[in-house]
Amino acid sequence: MRGFSISGQRAAGVVDLSSKEKSLTSNEKRPGWALFNVAPTKSLWRNSQSSHRESEGVEVDKLQTAATVLIVPGLREHVAEHWQTLLAARLHNVRSVPPLTTDKLDCGARVRAIEQQLQAIDGPVIVVAHSAGVLMVAHWAAHFAAQSRRPIKGALLVAPPDLDAPWPQGYPSPDTLRTQGWSPLPTGPLPFPSLVVASTNDHLASLEAVSRMAAGWGAELHNAGAVGHLNPAAGFGPWPLAETLIQALDR
Repeated sequence: MRGFSISGQRAAGVVDLSSKEKSLTSNEKRPGWALFNVAPTKSLWRNSQSSHRESEGVEVDKLQTAATVLIVPGLREHVAEHWQTLLAARLHNVRSVPPLTTDKLDCGARVRAIEQQLQAIDGPVIVVAHSAGVLMVAHWAAHFAAQSRRPIKGALLVAPPDLDAPWPQGYPSPDTLRTQGWSPLPTGPLPFPSLVVASTNDHLASLEAVSRMAAGWGAELHNAGAVGHLNPAAGFGPWPLAETLIQALDR
């Protein structure tokens, strides 16, 4: 990990954020919460940095970040009940990569869409990507990061899929993705601090595969436990931990 620290201490190795329960009622139910020194309660949705002074022009109950947060969805893009969509509504300083109307499986088109959004942002950026969006960010970093004028403060990379694994019915085949430029996946170190969140029962990637990706990217790996693909089908939905991780990257 490149100079990234949480709660005043440098994070190292794999951090276990797993839990058999999705309830946020006690620290004991969410191993890893103590690491971030944030009580896992509904107060995460009303962050202490959010201003309630409407007269100063700051939206009430919006999470404030020094960096602009760029949301990079996966191939299913902007699902209303997805945690990324809900997160975007929570943030004051945020942009999202818009859905593509053509070339939806074209990796190059996806990467150019990320660069287009970054060019419209002034100042530092925190990238929040999910699923295939993580792969898009890896390709963007390989092609654009060196020449980009936007400093990337950090990246939260959630549930990247394994391009070498067979995906379930309803998803593009590995051969289709290869012809659309998704592989080979860039596996070298990312030029910004990164947190990769993995699941022990993701149908699109094993924990071992995601661990290899994180190691190649020089990213911190966080084991979130049996949380599926961390999407609405797996019960997410609101995911308050994303806010905590963004705040850690924003320090």
